[in-house]
Amino acid sequence: MSSNQKSHQKHEEKKWNKASWRTFPIKQHPTYKDSKAIESVQKELESYPPLVFAKEADSLKEKLAKASKGQAFLLQGGDCAESFSQFSANGIRDMFKVILQMSAILTFAASCPIIKVGRLAGQFAKPRSSDTETINGVSYPSYRGDLINSQELDKREPDPARLLKGYHQSASTLNLLRAFSQGGFANLEQVHSWNLSFVKDNFGKKYEKIANDIAKSLAFMRACGIDIANSRQLKEVSFYTSHEALVLNYEEALTRQDSLSNQWYDCSAHFLWIGERTRGIDEGHIEFLRGVKNPLGVKIGPNASSSDVLRICDILNPQNEPGRLTLIVRMGANVIGEKFPALLRGVEADGRAVLWSCDPMHGNTKVASSGYKTRDFNDIVREIESFFDIHKAQGSIAGGIHLEMTGANVTECIGGTQEINEEGLSKSYQTQCDPRLNATQALELSFMLSEILAKRDKN
Repeated sequence: MSSNQKSHQKHEEKKWNKASWRTFPIKQHPTYKDSKAIESVQKELESYPPLVFAKEADSLKEKLAKASKGQAFLLQGGDCAESFSQFSANGIRDMFKVILQMSAILTFAASCPIIKVGRLAGQFAKPRSSDTETINGVSYPSYRGDLINSQELDKREPDPARLLKGYHQSASTLNLLRAFSQGGFANLEQVHSWNLSFVKDNFGKKYEKIANDIAKSLAFMRACGIDIANSRQLKEVSFYTSHEALVLNYEEALTRQDSLSNQWYDCSAHFLWIGERTRGIDEGHIEFLRGVKNPLGVKIGPNASSSDVLRICDILNPQNEPGRLTLIVRMGANVIGEKFPALLRGVEADGRAVLWSCDPMHGNTKVASSGYKTRDFNDIVREIESFFDIHKAQGSIAGGIHLEMTGANVTECIGGTQEINEEGLSKSYQTQCDPRLNATQALELSFMLSEILAKRDKN
């Protein structure tokens, strides 16, 4: 029996249920000292309405299947870790604006449908490289995101009540996102209003040129007698949410059986992913997500082999269903050229129906001389370019991008035409955890990516 078959058999030996993950080893997961408290919170969450619905997840899966064939492109982006304290309607609006702008740029250049997925409404928990951090010679538990504990040093013990706050903030975020996406804000006739006031440099002007061209196209359509006022395709957008399924007490409580299909869905988000640190084949996160019908993602780092990935595919996508599984490659600009080609060849040769997406953020994190964690914009660009070049050489499809970004005017990543340097990071460094592209850098990246996509779709 092959190692692939043995791992698959271990998960199949016990019939899946939404609590079967508890019998598997697990990494990066909070341990709650008060077992009665977490049981009470989970029971309360189970009584709450779902945040998303099965048909929405199925709709996203269909779109991702098209992206895996080069007929669409996945744009997935948002906060590294959402914040309870920084939560605001304006923050959600500005993130939504940037994603709409990026989508307009990519669609206009490549004539390709863009699937818009936010790292929003649930991205509250983060894996950490160490269980502890030392401050002024004192060791503290690491901050793991607002869903688990607090940044305050005396509140680092995992607190079950935070799961309830995470649910309510996610519900509020989703409510506003649905209003924005379906209530007129996303209408293409509003394309000029999506630009943020502080984005006034070359990329803001380049975006305005695209907005003008779109407005002219709409005016032409009206002059031809086309009823654009009642066109849902022009007035509304489909917008989906995603997060890393890290805290399984929360995910289990929001997993529901669909009344129409009798299938199980994790109703905390449309799309869930497993991180590089928690994708162990015989561990709890893989066990939990194998049983839900949402589209899934798995982060793939430089130490993964094609056999590792094939074992993941066996368990998470045994029917080889297009759109079910997205492999999110996060290796680093200096490593991807060495590590990714052989992995890609191995998976492609086995005929796996997966969507390949590039996360150019996590493999390029470094600590600046000032002590701030940062990422170099040029490294992000280099990794994206390498990702597309490797796919072109292989004859496979580069189908998506996965970014940590914000609609705020922050200074967290160095480089780009804004020329943020290490000394300038302190000007507006606001992230809860990892450095994010600001709105101007996100637009700059979009114009670069639009040229790559246009070339991809010509070939």
